[in-house]
Amino acid sequence: MLKAIANLLSRNGRPPAPAERSTDAPRGGRPRRFVVAKFDSAQTTPDNRKHWANADGLSPNAAINPEVRRILRNRARYEVANNSYAKGIALTLANDTIGTGPRLQMLTDDAEANARIEDAFEQWSRTVDLAGKLRTMRLARAESGEAFALLVNNPAITSWGSPVSLDLKLIEADQVCTPLLRRGRTDEIDGIVLDQWGNPSAYRVLKRHPGDSGLLRAPIDDLNAYDTFAASAVVHYFRSDRPGQLRGIPDITPALPLFAQLRRYTLATIAAAETAANFAAVIYTDAPPNGEADPLEPMDEVELEQRLATVLPGGWKLGQVHAEQPTTTFGEFKREILNEIARCLNMPFNVAAGNSSGYNYASGRLDHQVYFKSIRVEQHQLQLAVLDRLLRAWLNEAVLVEGLLPQSMRTLAATLPEHAWFWDGVEHVDPAKEATAQATRLANHTTTLAAEYARQGRDWEQELRQRAKERALMDELGLTPAPATSAGNPPAPQEDDTDGNEDPNGPGNPQHSEASVA
Repeated sequence: MLKAIANLLSRNGRPPAPAERSTDAPRGGRPRRFVVAKFDSAQTTPDNRKHWANADGLSPNAAINPEVRRILRNRARYEVANNSYAKGIALTLANDTIGTGPRLQMLTDDAEANARIEDAFEQWSRTVDLAGKLRTMRLARAESGEAFALLVNNPAITSWGSPVSLDLKLIEADQVCTPLLRRGRTDEIDGIVLDQWGNPSAYRVLKRHPGDSGLLRAPIDDLNAYDTFAASAVVHYFRSDRPGQLRGIPDITPALPLFAQLRRYTLATIAAAETAANFAAVIYTDAPPNGEADPLEPMDEVELEQRLATVLPGGWKLGQVHAEQPTTTFGEFKREILNEIARCLNMPFNVAAGNSSGYNYASGRLDHQVYFKSIRVEQHQLQLAVLDRLLRAWLNEAVLVEGLLPQSMRTLAATLPEHAWFWDGVEHVDPAKEATAQATRLANHTTTLAAEYARQGRDWEQELRQRAKERALMDELGLTPAPATSAGNPPAPQEDDTDGNEDPNGPGNPQHSEASVA
C-alpha cells in the first residue's frame, strides 16, 4: 500500500501531472490511466455564480416548508384571481380533467348486481355533487398545490334522495398544519403524522381557517384548536415531484414570475399609449438655445378649438405626438410568454390562449396529443387517490342499507370489486375521419366496442342496450336507418397534412377549416 501511494506522488509530494499518470505502469502490465472528468454545469464561475446562488441541497419537505408553501399559495391565488389568463388556464385544467364527472362501471360476473351498484352510486354522486367537488379539488391543486377532503357522515344526504349518508367535505390546505404547541416533533411534518415506516397515519386539521377574519379577535386557544383524523378518513390529492415529498406546491409555481411579467408588460404598453394620446400637440422650435425665437412660458398649456386656424409665435412650430404603442412585438411577446407559461402544465398554446388562428389540422392534433395524454395521467391519479377510496367507503356503508345492494356484494365490498371509471371523451375535430377510422379498426379486429365507447366516456353495455331499444322501436314504426353512402360503404378517408407541416393555404384562407382546432 505504501509503495502504491508513493508511486502516485511526484518528487515534491504533489499528485503527478496527467502526463506522469499515464506513464505510471504496474509491473508487467499496461500503463495505468487516470481519467479526470469534469462537468461544465458543476463549475462555478463569475458568470454563473449569481444564477446558481439559490441552488441548495434541502430535502423535499424542507425545501417546501410551511412558510414557503404559504407564500406560493398566496401569490398563486392572487394571480388566478386577478389575471384572466391564469384563471382561464386553471378552469380549463379542471374542466378538461374532470368534465361532467367520472362514471362507475362494475365488472363483476353478476350483471344485475353491477347495474344496481352503478345506479345507486350515480344517484349518490349527483346528490353530493361529486363532479363539482372534484373540479374544485383540481382547481385547488393548480393554485394551492394540494387539496384535502374528509370522508364524513352527513345525515342531510339521506333527505336529499340518497340512502347513503357518506359525504366528501373539502378543506383548504391552510387548515392542515401542525399546531404551534406541537411543532418540533420528528414524527410529524406540517400536520401529517407518520408511522414508523413513514406512511401518513393521521392528519391535524385546524378547526378554523388561519385566514378567518374572526380569528383576529379570538382568544389564543382558538388559534391552536384542532382535530386529529385518521389517515383512512382523509383524502390528500397532490403531485409528488420528489421521493418522500408529503405536501404539494401550486402547479403554476414556475409560471408565477411569467404571469407578473405579462401583466407588467401589458400595463406598461397601455400606459405608454395613454401618455402619448393625452398630448394633442406640442409647440417646438428648431432654433438653437438663446436663438432668435419669441419667448414662451415652458410647459404652458393652450386650448385649441376644433377647425380653427391659429398663428404661432415667431420661430415656433406645431407638432402632433404620434402614439407608438402597442409596438409590433406586443402580440409576439404575449404569445411567447403564454407558451412558456403553459409548458409547465403540458398545455398547448392554443388551449392556454383560447386562440387557434395560427394552427392547422396536423399541428393542432400533434399538440393536443401531449395535452390529452397528460389529462389521462391526471385522471388515473384521481382514480387511485380519490375515487377508489371513495368507492370503498361508499360500499362499506351501502352494504348496511337494507335492500340497496344484492346480498353477494356484502362479501365483495371489503375487497373492492373489479371496476372501471369512465370520463368524458374528447371530441374529434373531424368526426367523419374518426368514424372511418373506427370502422376500419373494428373491421380488422384491432379494437373492440368497449374500447371505442370508452374513448367517448360511455359504457358500451348501456349504449348497446339503448341502441337495441331504438332499433326495436324503429322496426315497430316501420323506420329503417339510411346507409352511410349509396354503396353502403364508409366514405374514403380524405387527404390531410399529417406530416406536421403548415398548410400552404394558411389559416387565413376562408376555406381553411382547420383553424377551428380547439
